[in-house]
Amino acid sequence: MAVKDGSREAHFPRIEKRYGEPMSYWFAIMKKISKKKYPEQIAYLKENFGFSQAHANALVMYSRGSTSSRRFDKPSDYFKTLTPTQAKTAKSIFKVLQTKFPKLELVMAWNQPMLKYGDAYVFGLTATKKYLLIAPWSQNVLKEFSPRMKDLDVKKKTIGIPSDWSIDSKLLCDMVKARMKEVKP
Repeated sequence: MAVKDGSREAHFPRIEKRYGEPMSYWFAIMKKISKKKYPEQIAYLKENFGFSQAHANALVMYSRGSTSSRRFDKPSDYFKTLTPTQAKTAKSIFKVLQTKFPKLELVMAWNQPMLKYGDAYVFGLTATKKYLLIAPWSQNVLKEFSPRMKDLDVKKKTIGIPSDWSIDSKLLCDMVKARMKEVKP
């Protein structure tokens, strides 16, 4: 069962139940391997105790002082971390889509701004140092619209766009409309 709470501690009851030891036991284990690097700690928990990636990550990160996986509470917090050019482009993209599709909800998921339609994600955006990545959450949609994106960097699940992209509103709206047809809430 996925943990909806972004806190690392939200995993603790399931860790105790699944691996049969109280958290004090796991904290003692983490203290013994505290000098190891993150990947080594994760591997140790997985190999020696059968931890899942999610549980190992929660325990390791908590032991390292990170109490939450959530870095941004709202999209505006995320946009503040972008360059001014990227922030302007990202905000414009979401404005275009939310104006055309007012039922879409702008949320934070995986520390990135996403548009949801009902319970399904229909569009996401993230930033790298040199460009933005957008995603319609569907390989079928990417395949269908890739002929219209010859000047963009179309990958398996995402589309690389310049940070100062001249927004193609029609393309974005068509992709989101196609994705919404797939998910029909």
